[in-house]
Amino acid sequence: MTFEEASKRVKQLTELLEKYNYEYYVLNQSSVSDAEFDRLMGELKILETEFPALQSKNSPTQRVGGAVQSEFKKIPHKRLMLSLGNVFNDDEMREFDRRLRDILHVDKIRYMGEMKIDGLGMSLVYDNGELQYAVTRGDGNMGEDVTSNVITIRSIPLHVKEKRPFEVRGEVYMPKASLENVNIQRSLMGEPEFANCRNAAAGSIRNLDPKVAASRKLEAFWYYLVNSRELGMHIHSDSLKYLDDLGFRTNHERRVLDGVEEVIKYIHEYTEKRDSLDYDIDGLVFKVDNLDQYDSLGYTAKEPRWAIAYKFPPKEVTTKLLDIVLTVGRTGRITPNAILEPVRVSGSTVQRATLNNEDFIKEKGLMVGDIVGLHKAADVIPEVTGPIIDRRDGTQTPWIMPEVCPVCGKPLTKVKGLHYCLNKDCDSRKIEGMIHFASRNAMDIDGMGESVVEEFFAEGFLHSIPDIFRISNYAQDIKDLDGWSDKSINSLIDAVEVCKGRSLERLLFGLGIKEVGEKLAKTLAKRFKNLEVLKDVTEEDLTAIKDVGPVAAKSIVDFFHDEKKLAEIAELKELGVNFDYLGVDTLDPNSYFYGKTIVLTGTLTRYSRDEMTDILEGIGAKVSGSVSKNTDILIAGASAGSKLDKAEKLGVEIMDEETAINHLSRTGQN
Repeated sequence: MTFEEASKRVKQLTELLEKYNYEYYVLNQSSVSDAEFDRLMGELKILETEFPALQSKNSPTQRVGGAVQSEFKKIPHKRLMLSLGNVFNDDEMREFDRRLRDILHVDKIRYMGEMKIDGLGMSLVYDNGELQYAVTRGDGNMGEDVTSNVITIRSIPLHVKEKRPFEVRGEVYMPKASLENVNIQRSLMGEPEFANCRNAAAGSIRNLDPKVAASRKLEAFWYYLVNSRELGMHIHSDSLKYLDDLGFRTNHERRVLDGVEEVIKYIHEYTEKRDSLDYDIDGLVFKVDNLDQYDSLGYTAKEPRWAIAYKFPPKEVTTKLLDIVLTVGRTGRITPNAILEPVRVSGSTVQRATLNNEDFIKEKGLMVGDIVGLHKAADVIPEVTGPIIDRRDGTQTPWIMPEVCPVCGKPLTKVKGLHYCLNKDCDSRKIEGMIHFASRNAMDIDGMGESVVEEFFAEGFLHSIPDIFRISNYAQDIKDLDGWSDKSINSLIDAVEVCKGRSLERLLFGLGIKEVGEKLAKTLAKRFKNLEVLKDVTEEDLTAIKDVGPVAAKSIVDFFHDEKKLAEIAELKELGVNFDYLGVDTLDPNSYFYGKTIVLTGTLTRYSRDEMTDILEGIGAKVSGSVSKNTDILIAGASAGSKLDKAEKLGVEIMDEETAINHLSRTGQN
């Protein structure tokens, strides 16, 4: 066969196989037998082997999973993938509708009601009729390129008839039946089962081996055509029909709803029907159907105003309270935890739940052996609601708060209803302190999570925070542990080395100073610039700062007068950890923004909202979240909403992003 003949046949086979995939995975029907499908796929594989130049990244043969990847590449979103605000009952839904009607000056709004799939948010980008890449939501600004895993989902079209560039967003999920099958296999192999469909989907998509994703039988629904108006559509429900026409799998439980009362009926209907669906949903989503109204509605700092998520009320189940055990946090705080007879609630199996403190247990009247009510607060956090008194049979026993720490045996101290272990050498406090230091919002050491810190502590590799930076000394010992390879060890060592260069505010937060959260750590870093300077400040110096109260000031000074903490800090310096503030901080009284109160609104393109806030605060401006008579300037990005209207009414100076950046460039910030 010549190259030209092979090329023609590859095109024919690709079109046929994609047609059959669409019929089977989207329409749930098939016009061809499995044997015939396999024969055609086999022929295509042979041709691609004989003529490698004819194999494309979007070939049907690639759906079975390609080569193992070394990492996921980061990709910025063309448009932010924002989260949605939440409502939890009918009244809140009606209030949301009222706010929108007031902005739009209309009596009724048409909404599209859709399922809120409990999976992993995903974006697909197409151009010239072909899938270019698939990217996770990530932080909304930047996601991960997971194309090789996503194309293993057979219902996703690799080629479409629309040649113009467009982006479609949706949710990758694992059907309930797939989860059951996967967990059976994992159990047979001695692996831990997935807790729920969401975790299983996320774990499958983020696995570096595409063959794993292919084996998990994932699915996807697509619910938003980002470029609708650019493609000539001005109604959201029409854009979903267009996605159907292009071959995307959309969710047909959706419904156009004329006004909020129809929305309420839809909520009640699917509150009852949710368990009958073959996939998990944790709520419903309502979007204004008229896309042209989005400009008027605009965005808040984190979410669009034209859509809202209704979260289902938590499901309550019953289970047995087997025991109450204590855990010790990094500050020494003692937390009682319920050990429960395993029970499935809201998609996952629960065996533990926090009981907050001794007073919480007394107020609930809990006894060990009780049958208790259990739900997930906000569908996430397991919470014991109380005992079922009429289920008691006399075998229950009262629980008494111990007087000593369960880890080190030192006496506990009660302060304002909370118990503390004040022994700074308590092993549990050390472990929790190192876990916090390595956490994402502190020093962000990729690969050093809770279980790794606990394992390394037990093995004797870690005793204190500075030991984290000596972990390379134990590379050979770590390799002997289960689950570790040269590659994973080197990745961890590299992550530890990288974190040495983090800015001072992360180090301050990571050190676990009582009363110092992320915000205060940043304030202190900006003010004092270097850790050595901060070590010598007085309580008077600290309370002179607007955001520092007397309790925090005393805690900070006490921390830097603790000989053991000072010794650790000295070790960190010797190990090469950065002590300087590296953020934007060029206070400039000559800046146009110096001393002024600024409000940001709409979508910014050059900098994220947080980055722009840092820049403005760094040159001496105050950034506020709301417009008032005290606002000096409103910086308005794309799709600015009610803040812009209010600023105009109050006569506030309004500038666009480009003008703001021009002003910043004169202070060296661009």
